[in-house]
Amino acid sequence: MAKTALLVMDVQRAIVSRFDSDPAYLSRLGRAIAHARAGDVTVGYVAVGFRAGHPEVSPANPTFGPMIGTDAFTAADPGAEIHPSVAPAPGDPVFTKKRVGAFSGTDLDLALRSSGITDLVLTGISTSGCVLTTVRQAFDLDYRLTVLSDGCLDADDEVHRILTTAVFPRQATVLTVAEWSSA
Repeated sequence: MAKTALLVMDVQRAIVSRFDSDPAYLSRLGRAIAHARAGDVTVGYVAVGFRAGHPEVSPANPTFGPMIGTDAFTAADPGAEIHPSVAPAPGDPVFTKKRVGAFSGTDLDLALRSSGITDLVLTGISTSGCVLTTVRQAFDLDYRLTVLSDGCLDADDEVHRILTTAVFPRQATVLTVAEWSSA
């Protein structure tokens, strides 16, 4: 019997604040979380985070290198907090990653397999970053995948469209939050 987890990825205050083009995003994501909680679906969170001083980050990394010497995405950064609109409930697992994909620098795969989870429903910011990288890795790890197209955001609407209509369907079922919630 399949056991499913909904992953909410990179929906942190500092990241959400960069996206104002879809004001309904957080409420839609909240509906997906509520649907998961009402069923037998584990809700897990993945967040980018580093220790003070960013010892995990290479200065050569164009995404994370500029954070070195700041408090960005450390315990001292309020922007690293998962957005309160979709915050974890007590007991929800939270995985802190060190790179773009959800499996990078985490024990996510170990925790999922130990819980018997075989199916993942993916949401998050950004479609071309965390979601794409996680789809590829999860597919290679033999998880059955669903991507909630409107549960993801990207800075580039065209890239989001191409990924959710042409790329992801090769490795995942792509549904809207409403379609997944009514299934």
